[in-house]
Amino acid sequence: MTKPEINSTKDTQNTLRDRRSFLKKSTLATLSTLLGAEIVHAVSMPRGYVPVALEQGFDPMKGKSEGMIIRNEKPWNVEPAPHLLNDPITPFASIFIRNNGLIPEDVDAANWTLTIGGESVVKEKTYTLDELKKKFKSYSYQLVLECGGNGRAGFYPPASGNQWEEGAVYNSEWTGVRLKDVLADVGIKSDAVYVGYYGKDKHLNGDPNKVVISRGVPLAKAMQDETLLAWALNGTDIPLAHGYPLRLVCGGWPASASGKWLHKLVVRNQVHDGEKMMGDSYRVPKYPVAPGDTVPDEDMKIIESMPVRSIITYPKSGAMFGTSKKLTIQGHAWAGEHQVKEMQVSTDFGATWLKCILKKPVNRLAWQQWTVELGFPQAGYYEIWAKATDDQGISQPMVMPGWNPKGYLNNACHRIAVKVS
Repeated sequence: MTKPEINSTKDTQNTLRDRRSFLKKSTLATLSTLLGAEIVHAVSMPRGYVPVALEQGFDPMKGKSEGMIIRNEKPWNVEPAPHLLNDPITPFASIFIRNNGLIPEDVDAANWTLTIGGESVVKEKTYTLDELKKKFKSYSYQLVLECGGNGRAGFYPPASGNQWEEGAVYNSEWTGVRLKDVLADVGIKSDAVYVGYYGKDKHLNGDPNKVVISRGVPLAKAMQDETLLAWALNGTDIPLAHGYPLRLVCGGWPASASGKWLHKLVVRNQVHDGEKMMGDSYRVPKYPVAPGDTVPDEDMKIIESMPVRSIITYPKSGAMFGTSKKLTIQGHAWAGEHQVKEMQVSTDFGATWLKCILKKPVNRLAWQQWTVELGFPQAGYYEIWAKATDDQGISQPMVMPGWNPKGYLNNACHRIAVKVS
């Protein structure tokens, strides 16, 4: 894998700001020259808009990254380019990696245990991995896991954290036992409201007593059929980087709610207060705030269901083809706890929209495949924008949604650049 430059320093941010400012002030002729082609639907292009091929800083003749992009090496965080997510079920090689600490070493699955305790269990109980497999019925579901910060790179001013673009999401098949069945076996009290997790990952500072991350979900989410204690991913053992040998999986919510290397669950009579449950970690303002504002802790809320979103997985950005060729566009759409009801694309900067063929999800909380055939009668530079609408009538915004301190929940329309010659 090629290691990209990490755009996290103030100098880099200043450079990007100056570059954006220059591009926004540039004339249409200048932008066309930089792109190497006429902007076909320039009349519909919003004032001050920066073409995606220039904003994202890649040569439209060559396209974007060919593979996996390293966002951070310690901890290990890696993102695939969107075109690597074209499969209905995401293969191991294209699954993004988001870790908060160091991957545990010398994992012994044969002696792995899960303890379920907390103030709201009748009696603490411990299970071996083998006992979980034998005592409870197993289930398999395709589930979408998406980083809460997917799309963070699109926020301005920049938000701190890994600068994910569009690839910190995947849809794979998980196999395990339903958490609700195990909780029923343990016994939970009537005052239970939340379930928190603890994993075996190690803190970056090496302190074995310091918790890396301990998040969780409300009891209602824990009791959903699709919330699993999983040991298999795509029909085989979960890869070590993704939580082997046992992981809590809560599809449709930020992937940080799906604890890796799971060895303990606590049933709480209050909202779980573990590491990265407070402050601005996986929390957003309760009301719109101006970019750069500081938000009081009491005005923040925990991210739960992820917003409606879609990606274009074929062709990859930067594709070139002739005017006589019809092009089949492919992608996926998802909407957290909800289902996507309509999928549309635009080739004229959102002036008009064309409805796509949208498949139903394989099961609840899985993503949906979509396709549409497009023709390009005139040579030049085009952008394809993708917009999904969920079953609540909520659509993706065409521009960056409300700013927040950590750059969460950016579900603006995915855009790719293509050149017709």
